[in-house]
Amino acid sequence: MKTLLKLFAAGLLSVGLANATPHSIDKGHSDVGFSVKHLMITNVKGKFSDYDAKIDFDYKNKTFNALEATIKATSINTGIEKRDNHLRSDDFFAADKFPEITFKMKSYKADGDEGVMTGDLTMRGVTKEVKLEVDDIATVKDFKGNNRVGFTLEGEVNRMDYGLKWNKALEFGGVAVSENVKLIIEVSAVEK
Repeated sequence: MKTLLKLFAAGLLSVGLANATPHSIDKGHSDVGFSVKHLMITNVKGKFSDYDAKIDFDYKNKTFNALEATIKATSINTGIEKRDNHLRSDDFFAADKFPEITFKMKSYKADGDEGVMTGDLTMRGVTKEVKLEVDDIATVKDFKGNNRVGFTLEGEVNRMDYGLKWNKALEFGGVAVSENVKLIIEVSAVEK
């Protein structure tokens, strides 16, 4: 009986993976960004320019079978060099000690052209489970005849959970940098 159950499970897995196709990110049409409240009044936006991901997308069922991403912490860019250097320092990412930020999908729950992706996000050596809203999933055949998928990932993390604890109290109340950071990731990926 156990052998029969193992064969059945293996059969289901192989059917699910048969529709999955590996993709590579088109960095010219993708963006790994974030937004954080500064001085309690404005949002500072930034992005990472050095990243890569392994994506297995199922076109037939419009679902993700796998997504693993790696971001180089030193590639942070907010448009101000002094601030970027501070973000790379031990006060924030400690990029010399922890050069990579990683995400590994654990599950995906589809709902039409959107869904929820759950996975492990690791920064500064700390791993926490996060949920990312997946929106605007679209597929197309590009000018060269390649299959492409595009989608948006959005979520929020508390930077304190990952050891990014630097802050300053403001004399009128509040703090210099919010604890909550919004993640906004736009992806265009090409079938390999």
